[in-house]
Amino acid sequence: MAKDPSHVRGEYLKRHTEALIKDLGYAKACEVSGKSKATLGRYASLMDENSDRFIPVNVLVELELEASVPFVTKSLAELQQLKLEYEGDRDDRPGGLNTDVILLSQRFANLMAEYNHSIADGVISLNEARRLLDETNALQQVLMDMKLHLQDQNH
Repeated sequence: MAKDPSHVRGEYLKRHTEALIKDLGYAKACEVSGKSKATLGRYASLMDENSDRFIPVNVLVELELEASVPFVTKSLAELQQLKLEYEGDRDDRPGGLNTDVILLSQRFANLMAEYNHSIADGVISLNEARRLLDETNALQQVLMDMKLHLQDQNH
């Protein structure tokens, strides 16, 4: 039996809410949002009793301002078949190579999560392929930044 499309969309949003919270870590997400770990967990929970609980927009904005990627905003755009473009402020972040290594691991984790989600039903749809391509391009950008930082250190 096929799932209700609104249920599938809800699960998709909850998965991206979970990715957002994990990107920050629960402690920082609680601090930034003013919400408890239990409340944040309910926003990301796929359990039936939490199926109608979604993250409020004002809380979402505060969390995404701190996150490496606007996970939920990006997923909202994808659900509406919109392409979201945003400028990363990587140049404003201190750390150079160390920051790049952290971003690389986060980007790779995002790519693997998208792949696992996409292949779950055995078929990669056009939208899923686009998301995988977006994640691959973001990973490539981090690698380029990393390469430039390494070249700067060698000169």
